[in-house]
Amino acid sequence: MTTAVPDSRVPEAVHRRRWAILGVLMLSLLIVVLDNSILNVAIKTISTPAPTGLGATQSELEWAINAYTLVFAGLLFTAGLLGDRLGRKKVLLGGLAAFGIGSALAAFSGSPTELIVFRAVMGLGAAFVMPATLAVLMNVFEREEQPKAIGIWAGGVGLAIAIGPITGGVLLAHFWWGSVFLINVPIVILALGLMLWLVPDSRDPRPGRIDPIGVVLSVIGLVLLVYGIIKGGQLADFTDPQVLATIGAGLAVLVGFVVFEKRSDHPSIDVTYFKNKVFSAAIAAIALVFFALMGVTFFSVFYTQSVRGYSPLQTGLLMLPLAAAQMIFAPRARLLVDRFGNRATTTAGMGIIAAMLAAFATLDADTPIWILEVIFFLMGTGMAHIMTPTSVVIMQALPREKAGSASALSNTFRQVGGALGIAVLGSVLSTAYRNSIEDKLGVLPANLRHTAGESIEATLGVAGRLGPQGKALVGPANDAFLHAMHLTALWGAGVAVIGAVVVALYLPGKTASPQSGKDEQELVKAGE
Repeated sequence: MTTAVPDSRVPEAVHRRRWAILGVLMLSLLIVVLDNSILNVAIKTISTPAPTGLGATQSELEWAINAYTLVFAGLLFTAGLLGDRLGRKKVLLGGLAAFGIGSALAAFSGSPTELIVFRAVMGLGAAFVMPATLAVLMNVFEREEQPKAIGIWAGGVGLAIAIGPITGGVLLAHFWWGSVFLINVPIVILALGLMLWLVPDSRDPRPGRIDPIGVVLSVIGLVLLVYGIIKGGQLADFTDPQVLATIGAGLAVLVGFVVFEKRSDHPSIDVTYFKNKVFSAAIAAIALVFFALMGVTFFSVFYTQSVRGYSPLQTGLLMLPLAAAQMIFAPRARLLVDRFGNRATTTAGMGIIAAMLAAFATLDADTPIWILEVIFFLMGTGMAHIMTPTSVVIMQALPREKAGSASALSNTFRQVGGALGIAVLGSVLSTAYRNSIEDKLGVLPANLRHTAGESIEATLGVAGRLGPQGKALVGPANDAFLHAMHLTALWGAGVAVIGAVVVALYLPGKTASPQSGKDEQELVKAGE
């Protein structure tokens, strides 16, 4: 008979089925991550004019991604607290149901605006799913098994990244674009059934109060900031008064949010957590790596499909090495941490990501495709050796009862980092592309020039309607995009270098077990 370890607070019956529970949690996680990785392959199709797609502009595509991300990030704190208060299982079930409904609605969107709204509904559901999965995990595994379980959980992210693009490519080859959202519905139904059967409920015996003012301030601040950044890229002018005013207002609201949280007796974020440099560095590492990676994923799809001419399915297959590396190395990253410590492992991971982003700046229209495959594999390797160690540091920094809050913090900074990455790097891409292609658009009618300059898809779309006259734009469009992609990749590499410096300075090195225990006690104190 399997028994729980001495001094365990995990009931024996739960302890026995902990791996089956982890499987259900990974299925729930799968649909949240799967949806974004599917969408990455579908964005070119969605940008195609009706009836094939919705004719979404590049800025509308950014909002289709960021509407989900911003709602997700803005509500994660509240979702974590509600899970701690009401019970994580209840919150998981409700979040999955909302995600499934949002997916069905998104599948039948009639315009880019409708898609953006329904993606926000999906973000609402995902906000209640993601933190609850890690919180339940922390409550069904004993402390010594938690790093292994978190590594497998992180490997599930890699699995979703692998399945998503391939699934999306297959669906787009046989069905309309909305099928990439509709596929979520049967997975949601399966996950709901398994969760009702297997997953135990848990809650914090001393939950915090909900912080509605903090939630509203954080969402308004993030939306204003991201809107201003995207608008600046759309106009190719960050000195525009409307852009500056919007970004400034967003930053001011976020500063107000921090001040309010610091003074509140029931904050969404307990800012005292960040007094501990180890905890702060781990959070920063997650935000910075997703800033860089989400921005790169956004432009790599246009590189493979628009410049190289690959289909959505082929693009999904090209991304397999990125996912395979995460699946291989995420569950094993703890072995490197045991041998070399968090600092060396995570710094090396950040260094690999920075180098691979810089390598994107060498890709051209005729670069051998195996080089892109090597870049993706090494990026996945670097990501695996960042996510697992930092997730363990964050989740073990707080008491088990606060698992929802710790998970919410981790996922919030990951989503905010990703949203800002898409906004900032997407705007860099858009600005650089417009500046490069602008003087080549003189052959077009004046009323089409602004639209054609928004993105490579917009240029190729206008060129396709002009027949032989438009063919002259294809070469310059590819050249302009490659220049913009190179510049954007170097920005991403610079962000990853900053992340490497942060973790090298502040994450702990290799320590003996007793010292490790002392470090964890200090982290807990910092959060109290």
